[in-house]
Amino acid sequence: MRTNLPASLVAPGHPDFAVSSAILAELDQRAGGPGKLAQEVPALLREVVDDVIQTPRTGRRSYDELEKTEKTYIGTRVEIMLRALLSLPRGRLDAVVAGHDTDIKHTMGNNWMIPGEAIGHPCILVAADEVRARCYLGLIVARPEYLTQGEGNRDRKKTVSAAGFAHIRWIFADHPYPPNFWRTIPAASVDRIVSGRTGNERVMSLFREVQGVPITRETVEGVARQKDFMRRIRADGGRGTRDLLAAEGILLLSGKYDGPLIRTLGLPMGDFVAHTPASEQERQAARAAGWRV
Repeated sequence: MRTNLPASLVAPGHPDFAVSSAILAELDQRAGGPGKLAQEVPALLREVVDDVIQTPRTGRRSYDELEKTEKTYIGTRVEIMLRALLSLPRGRLDAVVAGHDTDIKHTMGNNWMIPGEAIGHPCILVAADEVRARCYLGLIVARPEYLTQGEGNRDRKKTVSAAGFAHIRWIFADHPYPPNFWRTIPAASVDRIVSGRTGNERVMSLFREVQGVPITRETVEGVARQKDFMRRIRADGGRGTRDLLAAEGILLLSGKYDGPLIRTLGLPMGDFVAHTPASEQERQAARAAGWRV
């Protein structure tokens, strides 16, 4: 998304202020209160994009590696997931909000494609910037004077004009967006993780390669590619990931069950975090918690 956004003109006295206020009030109410959208939407966007990239299965690490049809599907998924998150009813357009037929548009770029049927109607604008790990959520009434002429594309869709950006009412803009986990670790580590032949091999490699960093349950599930993936975490009679890594001197800690030890070791809290004790003091803390290291 462009970084030089103009200040919004949508304020009392603006022709779209009343409509956008009504829509924002209902969105906030459905989300659970003011500020909730900024908590929920970034994680939703991360989930949608990662589900399409599917690094553990494909080895791909970025949005740029997706096929054109997959990129299009992300927009459809965002619409579906946002409507489900907020329990929005369908209308003639994507949703009905505060009594208004409203379109939901998503982009991973710098602008949104506005179809002809949405012109004159409110639109919920969603954007994710993968490179900068920032995201955006705003409202616009797609008036013709805010849009380009739609030349240069076959279906004559329009985009928000440079001047039209000032008529977007931002719910949040340039907001932190969780980075793709797989882009935060070296490519060589990704290759070693995804090349494992079995779920156990891949999960063990994940925790060998990525230590001191919170790892989500969803990441482990994607790496394991098995319905019983949590079995790979548990001791499993000495055959599970936890015991096998412990034999190598690596602690596989659960945020749910090993919180006190995680805090003692000064590690970040999450679903799971791996750590190799680096001192006798850390080894003593681990032994006191029942680990054999």
